[in-house]
Amino acid sequence: MRTTLTSLLLLFTWFSQAQDSTNSFSLDEAVVYALENNYSAINANRDITDAQKQKWETIATGLPQISGAISYQNQLKQPQSQFPSILVPEEFLPPGVVRDPDVFVPIVFGQPQTATATATLEQQIFDGSYIVGVQATKAFLSYSQNNKEKTDLDVRKAVVEAYGNVLLAQESVLISENNKATLEKNLYETKRIYENGLGDEESVDQLQITLSSIENQLKNAKRLEKITLQMLNLTMGLPIESPTVLTESLDDLTQKQIDLGLLDTEFKMENNVDYKLALNLNEQRFFEHKLAKSRALPTLNAFVNYGGSSFSDSFNFLSSGQQWFGSSVMGFNLNIPIFSSLGRSASTQRAKIALDKAKTQLTEAQEQIRLQLESAKSDYILSIEEYGTSKENLKLAERIENKNQIKYSEGLATSFELRQAQTQLYSTQQEYLQSMVDVINRKTTLETILNQ
Repeated sequence: MRTTLTSLLLLFTWFSQAQDSTNSFSLDEAVVYALENNYSAINANRDITDAQKQKWETIATGLPQISGAISYQNQLKQPQSQFPSILVPEEFLPPGVVRDPDVFVPIVFGQPQTATATATLEQQIFDGSYIVGVQATKAFLSYSQNNKEKTDLDVRKAVVEAYGNVLLAQESVLISENNKATLEKNLYETKRIYENGLGDEESVDQLQITLSSIENQLKNAKRLEKITLQMLNLTMGLPIESPTVLTESLDDLTQKQIDLGLLDTEFKMENNVDYKLALNLNEQRFFEHKLAKSRALPTLNAFVNYGGSSFSDSFNFLSSGQQWFGSSVMGFNLNIPIFSSLGRSASTQRAKIALDKAKTQLTEAQEQIRLQLESAKSDYILSIEEYGTSKENLKLAERIENKNQIKYSEGLATSFELRQAQTQLYSTQQEYLQSMVDVINRKTTLETILNQ
């Protein structure tokens, strides 16, 4: 009993610690974790396994196939045949029936119970659709692998965006809390001045309006912080309520994401995953066209079987003394398509049209990818420029707000002017935070196109 209680106590302690454990991730660690645990990534791995099994399933149809069959029949009422009595042996004649050419008697042939067991070996010798099918499985496996690659890139991009959104929300909370503390101090001092008869009520009201707005922003920022963290957990494959801590700051992460050398990276179309998938579609349409043409070819299959039959008046087929009569057949089936009222021709032409469409789509995909690349480069450059501009603008806005604080405390600026400076500062702060997130996200978009 003491050992059991001790084990239960240790188990409860371990479970409590496991519940309280916090997951800490840098951005790279979050991406690595997500590539293993994201729900879409897990299913993409399963799709590859499924494609491998499907490949073997197709190959196996052309290999020897062995099947067995067992049947049992019990004729509850056996059929009878009429025979002239003159041809029936004396011992089979019913009582009172004479042997006469004009008299017929009912005769039962065979025994009422029959059991049959057979085994058949079939081998496909030639089938054009089988050859095409085996070739097509390689293309399908390639598609599954490329789709897994695209899924990984999408997961990485989603994690980066979710990670940046969490940092953005956290920074917004900190800034809003600092702004709120500053406003509360201003409002307190302004109220004291007003109560002492040295100020006006409008100044108090102006600050109260600004404070109420900041308080609402702070509440919303805290809600967003929770939601964005839950979205990050979901993207990584963690329970949404899991306690997760991010080990990188938004500013440090932004600095690491500024890499102008990325713009000079040589672009290879064959590395782009969207191009690979478009190429897979061409391969699929090519084999569909080839399959349609192969249906005009003959098919040849061979078979051999062996079986046995047994007959009895009662069910004793499993006894050692029961007699079985063996039989065996060997042969082949040759199927030659001759005329289909132009049905096969129409099917082949439709497959050719689909192949031509896929080729056009491949050309279009190439041009779209090139355009996406140029657009991603432009967006990335713009995000870096806007980051630098918003950083300078933030310094200016802080300086303006600080000067207005001093002027307001000395009675040289109105509360309305102070509120304008504060509102401009708050807007500039959010623009600065968003500019950092844009640098991170747009670099990820460019890397996705380059398949870095």
